[in-house]
Amino acid sequence: MLTKKEKFIYTWGILAIGALFASKIFFGAQISNLKMSIEKINYEIEAQEKKNESLTMQVNELTSYENVSKVIKELGLAYNNDNIVVINK
Repeated sequence: MLTKKEKFIYTWGILAIGALFASKIFFGAQISNLKMSIEKINYEIEAQEKKNESLTMQVNELTSYENVSKVIKELGLAYNNDNIVVINK
């Protein structure tokens, strides 16, 4: 026969183990959700980097000497290399 104290200890022990399992499941789900969010953000970053690279290539193509000289000739302007300033980041 169990005493009141033993019943109390066993009851709280079982409740503690149950709470431990429940918290493990809850926090595991939270970590999984966080990992999915991180993957989604990484995918969005990669997509934006590809878009930026594409836009950089378009800018380089449009600002090439051939395109600039073509526009200059179409507009009847003169190309003055002394007015070009190069800015490095």
